Amino acid sequence: MYSGSSSLETLPSYQNKTPFKKIAFLGTYTPRRCGIATFTNDLLQAVSGAAPSAELQVVAMGSPDAYPPEVKLSLPEDDPARYRRAGEQLNRSGIDLLCVQHEFGIFGGPAGSYLIPMLRELKMPVVTTFHSLLRSPDVAQRKVMDELVKRSQRLVVMAEHGAEILREVYSADPKRIDVIPHGIPDFTFAETAPAKEELGFTGREVMLTFGLLGPGKGIEYAIRSLPEITARHPEILYVVLGATHPNLVAREGERYREGLLDLARELGVSDNLYFENRYVPMQDLKRYMAAADIYLTPYPNEAQITSGTLAQAFGAGKAVVSTPYWHAKELLGDGGGILVPSRNSAAIAVAVNALLDDPVQMNALRRRAFREGREMVWSKVGERYVKSFRDAAASAPVKTGSPWRARALPELKLDHIDRMTDGTGIFQHATFEVPNFHEGYCTDDNARAFLLAMQSGEATDSPQLWQMTSTYLAFLTAAFNESNGRFRNFMNHSRQWLEEAGSEDSHGRALWALGTGAALARRDGWRLLSAKLFSAALPAVESFTSPRAWAFTLLGLHEYLGICPGDQQAHRLRTELVDRLITGWDTYSSNDWPWFEGILSYDNARLPQALILSGSMLPESRALEIGLTSLDWLAGIQTAGFGHFRPIGNNGFYVQNGERSDFDQQPVEAQATVAACIAAWRVSREQHWLTEADRAFDWFLGRNDVGLALHDADTGGCCDGLQPDRVNANQGAESTLAFALSLAELREALASSAEFAKQIA
Repeated sequence: MYSGSSSLETLPSYQNKTPFKKIAFLGTYTPRRCGIATFTNDLLQAVSGAAPSAELQVVAMGSPDAYPPEVKLSLPEDDPARYRRAGEQLNRSGIDLLCVQHEFGIFGGPAGSYLIPMLRELKMPVVTTFHSLLRSPDVAQRKVMDELVKRSQRLVVMAEHGAEILREVYSADPKRIDVIPHGIPDFTFAETAPAKEELGFTGREVMLTFGLLGPGKGIEYAIRSLPEITARHPEILYVVLGATHPNLVAREGERYREGLLDLARELGVSDNLYFENRYVPMQDLKRYMAAADIYLTPYPNEAQITSGTLAQAFGAGKAVVSTPYWHAKELLGDGGGILVPSRNSAAIAVAVNALLDDPVQMNALRRRAFREGREMVWSKVGERYVKSFRDAAASAPVKTGSPWRARALPELKLDHIDRMTDGTGIFQHATFEVPNFHEGYCTDDNARAFLLAMQSGEATDSPQLWQMTSTYLAFLTAAFNESNGRFRNFMNHSRQWLEEAGSEDSHGRALWALGTGAALARRDGWRLLSAKLFSAALPAVESFTSPRAWAFTLLGLHEYLGICPGDQQAHRLRTELVDRLITGWDTYSSNDWPWFEGILSYDNARLPQALILSGSMLPESRALEIGLTSLDWLAGIQTAGFGHFRPIGNNGFYVQNGERSDFDQQPVEAQATVAACIAAWRVSREQHWLTEADRAFDWFLGRNDVGLALHDADTGGCCDGLQPDRVNANQGAESTLAFALSLAELREALASSAEFAKQIA
């Protein structure tokens, strides 16, 4: 679990009460034809028997035509946003525990990485069953496995070797690992003759392999063993039961099966080979299993941690011949069956002939397997899963709220900002951490950089920062177009302006920076120039229609009026802009949508921040109340189920009554939220606002939907955004300044909070 600003404690034991009323199972599910779909269905039935009072649901991967009623939600594997929404839906549905069936290949994204944001969303404990485990995962697989181990309260494997891999490769806590065997039906031990007669196999010795067909099953090695077996036992019939894997059929049709038939013809054993090319339901499988004398798994790859077919054959009381893959070695290694080398047809023939030559030994193997298999029947497996669920519920961590700033803040490092700045100003963009000259400069970013210079209190004596401050103020001065009273925004690398007037938002940001400079600049010349430009540029705002431009201007007015309280023009405009935002609130807000517009787009928290600060100076206004209410709602919808900050995505935003976009998440959203929450704390002195600011700041450090840090501690830079499975590795000015501004404001708030605590102690 994340060990940052959210403190976690252990829940009280659930031993004296029912720990769950609703359990959900995530995996493929019937009628999909694959091993995990069948396993999920069987497990649900087993848990139903062991916990009859629990309501059981399924979240099924994929979208077939019809699912049974227990499937409450289906999940297309290739839509990352749907995974997170599925997590939200599980939270709303009151699910008490989620049991995940994990196998690489059934979830979307690199190595199934789309599953991880869903798990981060969940408020309930998670139990994950691993159907495969890799000793040498690639980078993507390792990342997913590490997240699964971290996000799951219990880790279920079906063999001791799986527990060993979890411990040694993935550093899993042994106390959280449960070894629960693959469940099997409660077979009866029976002689083979009646089933052989029913299937038309009378007089034949039957060797069986079943499951989805594909090259990884090693059937060709078994067929190559048949000439030597038929030389001594001409009545042998090798039954290969099961359809070709659908993914293989999609790629190459039935080429593999046809190749096996060709091989049998070449070897002259076609009469000893029988293919049943279909997906076989359990009732039919039991008949074939009852008819088999020997069960064969000739798998060529040892790295198979679980084989459901092996478990079923063993539990049905079959004499098993198998290659020594991991599950087989564990199940058969102590004399429970016969192990033969992989890819060795001669060894298969020797083992099969030995059993057929000695019916007494074969019968002894069968009875031993059946006896030991009683511990694997689904009813007992269901009871063990319910115990695992109880243990997960008893140890699940829960957010308890955290003290303000429980750990040290990162260092404020200006290296990358300095590298992005030349004698003209700060460049807009970077390619990774290298300035991108081609995109030139903009007023937006130079205003942000000037704000940082004003707010970086502990660094203001740095010669490096003093030079940068002068550069940014010079850029803003040059950006102001006296002929129209507007700030230009974009300048190319040749120092040519690309328009006569920039956007309303860029004008508002420039006013915000200059109003702050008029109040906070440490040199008289900087203060005087800032105030002069502010006054000259202020009138243009009266014609603006952008709520964010109004908000940016209000933030500048708040600072400016602190040192120029007699400026009646500024007072009048502040009242006018506050009223405009309140009018938007009255027009659009409702109980479900307490906001100023019909959309949440970018820099959202700046609107409530502007009203909070302005309202604190306008006691007769509703501004403060509306600002705090709207910010509280915004903070709530920007908090994911697992407690981390999730801003509105830039790729579509969030239209009222529509679906919100979760990505591309932008650093300016985290910065705006940090600043607005600190403003709310300064006005209200309610400590929870500092916790909200902390939550938003931690987004930069990796407490986010992807679990990756955007802040580069080596350069001081910040990546440009968060995508569903990665960060945008470019470290542009807007993003880097967003991090630095957030850090500077948080540092100042930390100092103020400590001083305030002393005053009230």
